[in-house]
Amino acid sequence: MKKHFISTEFLGLESVKTILNKKMRLELSEEAVHSINKCRFYLNEAMQFATEPIYGVTTGFGSLCNTSVSMQDLSMLQRNLVISHACGIGDEVPQEIVQLMLLLKIQSLSYGNSGVQLETVQRLIDFYNAGVYPVVYQQGSLGASGDLAPLAHLALPLLDLGEVYYNGKKHPAEQINRKFGWEPITLQSKEGLALLNGTQFMSAYGVWLLLKAKKLSWLADIIAAISLDAFDGRIEPFHISIQLVRPHIGQILTAAHINELLEESQIISQPKEHVQDPYSFRCIPQVHGATKDALQYVIGVIETEINSVTDNPTIFPDEDMIISAGNFHGQPLAIALDFLSLAMAELGNISERRIYQLISGKRGLPSFLIKHSGLNSGFMIPQYTAASIVSQNKTFTMPSSSDSIESSQGQEDHVSMGANAATKAFLVVNNVEKILAIELLNAAQAIEFRRPLQSSPFIEEFLKHYRKYVPFVEKDTVMYPLIQASQQFIQGVEVVMPEQF
Repeated sequence: MKKHFISTEFLGLESVKTILNKKMRLELSEEAVHSINKCRFYLNEAMQFATEPIYGVTTGFGSLCNTSVSMQDLSMLQRNLVISHACGIGDEVPQEIVQLMLLLKIQSLSYGNSGVQLETVQRLIDFYNAGVYPVVYQQGSLGASGDLAPLAHLALPLLDLGEVYYNGKKHPAEQINRKFGWEPITLQSKEGLALLNGTQFMSAYGVWLLLKAKKLSWLADIIAAISLDAFDGRIEPFHISIQLVRPHIGQILTAAHINELLEESQIISQPKEHVQDPYSFRCIPQVHGATKDALQYVIGVIETEINSVTDNPTIFPDEDMIISAGNFHGQPLAIALDFLSLAMAELGNISERRIYQLISGKRGLPSFLIKHSGLNSGFMIPQYTAASIVSQNKTFTMPSSSDSIESSQGQEDHVSMGANAATKAFLVVNNVEKILAIELLNAAQAIEFRRPLQSSPFIEEFLKHYRKYVPFVEKDTVMYPLIQASQQFIQGVEVVMPEQF
């Protein structure tokens, strides 16, 4: 099995995807081991000769920052921090996102600015490599002092507490620790803070969402191209000259992609009776392109974050400094994740409008895309379903980052709510997948009414594969299995994206 060495080398989105897809094992590089040990040694020395309190090391936390703690109680202080902050509630975080949380927490701790023991980081690596995923809950983080509650749940199994998933089943953490011969970690000074102060809940969601959103964005072009051909649309709005006089990169990419997808289509090249198409077809480059540009911005934010130190205080052994600051504040992520929700929701919004046009009995297509409409309702109600999901997404695009609620007796008086932005974006992106599945269901049905004309070779091959999942509908049938099968196709299909996206 291949290994990924944790180091200071840049960890990009595609690198994470490779680590996950190839099921690579994690291992600390020599550089990371040296940095972790060096920082821990420095902190031990600094504590012995400190003349002033060090926040979270020799003091309490939050508004208790001025309360000193005796040297003999420092380990208990860190343990108490972890167990008292494990206040998560609600639905469980999906295991694939918990896996990412472990990876990103290990990465952040490996830079040598957190003061953790090597043993602690290695145990997190053991969890990751063995497929032991702590049970973490979606609700509880304000996204400012780090993702305190979710990361406390991530850390509980280090102490023989909490629950974990192993081989798809939930177990008490203590039971799985004994299975692997792992003794509970005795936390040293600062370690509880290093584990809990951080943005790995938000950033893990961000990574997962971006990997899915990139695919859906590119797939949305393919589905839109099928809809355009099925609607007997015009190709002129995708001409390169139109894009170059308004040269947004995403717009140019989208138009080029649609042109490529429809190359050699008999349908798109036939003479048209209509002068122009509705916006949901004519403005695909502008709308889909804006989403692509937004995704590039969000990728930049997330990639910066997962290559950062986000706990507090931050330790600089070479500069002989321990600084209490605010790198745990999730505002960059909160705004980016809200932006992601908005950008992806618009993909769903315009997709539903194309669905509506396809079932409207225009341009030679039968009403509701079914023979003998009236006797048959055909594809009437899938559009209702899509419209319902689009409306729900509109409520989810209210920005979490515009809110803040004071906490910790006023010490933490501005928070990002980035965790809520993350879980909300999760709902939006998954909803968009459903909407696109419904559009594909409609587009594949509609294009059959253009026969014997053929679409492009690419689209015909794509639809041939799709028909293994979803048949053409001759008369009314139970529709929800077809919608589910269409979504399963989208989840399983591989798309090839250009390097610049």
